[in-house]
Amino acid sequence: MPSWPPTSSSSTGEGRYTGLVRDALAAGPPPAAGRWPGLRPAAVLVPILCGSEGERLVLTRRTDRVEYHKGQISFPGGAVDPADRDRIETALRESREEIGLQARDVEVLGVLDEVPVTRSAFCITPVVGAIRRSPYPWVVNPVEVAEVLEVPLAWLLRPAFPRIRTLDDGHGRAVEDYVFEWGEHLIWGATGRIVKSLLDRIRASMGSG
Repeated sequence: MPSWPPTSSSSTGEGRYTGLVRDALAAGPPPAAGRWPGLRPAAVLVPILCGSEGERLVLTRRTDRVEYHKGQISFPGGAVDPADRDRIETALRESREEIGLQARDVEVLGVLDEVPVTRSAFCITPVVGAIRRSPYPWVVNPVEVAEVLEVPLAWLLRPAFPRIRTLDDGHGRAVEDYVFEWGEHLIWGATGRIVKSLLDRIRASMGSG
């Protein structure tokens, strides 16, 4: 397992975990898609920021002014617009609108399995991307984003994570929820499932390397 603190990576080079994610997404089976046709399509960007402080996962804390998931930790993203060519364009467009992340600064590494969110009736496609401009000049949309978080991947990969709890999905069904803690912030729900999916890919690649 990785140690803490993380080892440094170049501000422009391929970080250790980023390379593992790239290889895993390229070698693995195509992401599962189309299993929840009744849900509204959405996409999020799962940004990995590569810099001298190590690789960090970029998340946001939502404001209390948004329609869904007020105050929760999330990835930048949103509903698919009819003008979007694909889910990747949705994720990049929403990231630009929410935190000022420019598409030219993102290298798309691949796509993870879709994540259904039955409470808000969305089906989320997670798009993983690497950012090699660090520190990044975030420009937040104050209506949607209260704070940008940069969480070290090495921290999330510690054996203590994830904690598992059982929740009701809003329809009387029990579902497993994956929980990660970063300071005072709690990462859970659909975001926790996406983080676990990413970390599972990294751990599998580490075990096979």
